[in-house]
Amino acid sequence: MNRSLLFPVWRGIGGSGGGSGAGAWSRTWERCLRWEPGQGARIPMFDGPTWLVLCQGGRARIMEVCQRGKGAIRLPTDMLSIKLPQIFDVHQVPKVFWEDGIISGYRHPHSSALDCVLSSFQMTNETMNIWTHFLPTWYFLWRFVILCSTLTSLSDSYTWPLLVYMLLICVYPFTSSCAHTFSAMSAESYHICYFFDYGALSLYSLGCAMSYGSYMMPDSWVNSWLHQHFVPIAVGNSVFCTSLSCYSRFLELQCPQRSKALRTAAFVVPFIFDTVPLFYRILLFFGGGSTDHLSNHCYHLLFAVLSCFLFTSHLPERLAPGRFDYFGHSHQLFHICTVAGTHFQMEAVLADMTSRRAWLTAQGATPSFLGTFGALVVSLTLNLGIIGIFSAPLLRKPRNQPHVTTATACESKEQ
Repeated sequence: MNRSLLFPVWRGIGGSGGGSGAGAWSRTWERCLRWEPGQGARIPMFDGPTWLVLCQGGRARIMEVCQRGKGAIRLPTDMLSIKLPQIFDVHQVPKVFWEDGIISGYRHPHSSALDCVLSSFQMTNETMNIWTHFLPTWYFLWRFVILCSTLTSLSDSYTWPLLVYMLLICVYPFTSSCAHTFSAMSAESYHICYFFDYGALSLYSLGCAMSYGSYMMPDSWVNSWLHQHFVPIAVGNSVFCTSLSCYSRFLELQCPQRSKALRTAAFVVPFIFDTVPLFYRILLFFGGGSTDHLSNHCYHLLFAVLSCFLFTSHLPERLAPGRFDYFGHSHQLFHICTVAGTHFQMEAVLADMTSRRAWLTAQGATPSFLGTFGALVVSLTLNLGIIGIFSAPLLRKPRNQPHVTTATACESKEQ
């Protein structure tokens, strides 16, 4: 035998040349893969994947054969393995992707949609952000389905504010999860994804206003001017929230502190307005009023305040940069607190809706279709329009335009 390398071909399970139903090598090696070193011989094409076993030579030779046969021979490792996207440190990505106190775990700034999905199954600084809102989406959706199955009739207008609210507490965590998943596709998609995230949160504030205005109004406020205009004002607040929060992203590189202040105000204003009836009920409690279902409301307020603190402070990663890149940074804790607060809020809304139904119905405080689903459609349309307005200049922006990474005079002053 000459010094050529000889490889038997594995025909796989059920292949001929062996026992019935069993795997077999090619009979007497009549079909074999020959490769003459230095002669550039053409490697034969096989119909299916083949397993090669080295008969003579070293490990280096089999690697050379595989490289030469790439495209002609499909190895199972090439077919079955999935390569996870690479992750980067903060100095390797454009400044628009930087997060305070986060040093590592950044995804490629021009990831494909598939890479973004795969990154949710590897440890990056966004992985926990994705799952801390994706998993609660299914919990709220499960509660929503149970609620719909227990209602005697969906035509009962008294339940419409609750249905809108339950729908929106499913939408906002799912939108947030998608925003964190696909924000690494480009600098433009980074902003646009969070535009939708802000829009979902503003719609959630509208759902809170509907449920609070319908089920939590103090007895003395029912049928008052504020009660009758509570939802229309909340629609305006949702437009204000989306507009200001989207605008704040354009200031993020040049004036980061001003951007954070505007974005915080965009969500604090609707929150304060929505909870005015609740604050009044708490004052009545300290004045000797009823304490029904107030504990869940207090838990919700506690988590809301904690969420605001985490969102603005960037603690604990600001105290120890790089130590909380993957677990325990402020945005993950922010997600957990918002979900916990929403849970207690949902329980309080359900309790108030049930316990006050007879009294509210007797007062003629029955929600209308226009004040529930109509307001939702109007707010959704306006918010999508605002997102489109802010997204248009980003979509028209040349993809190869370099990102400015140097601090401007405004940023220097704020620092």
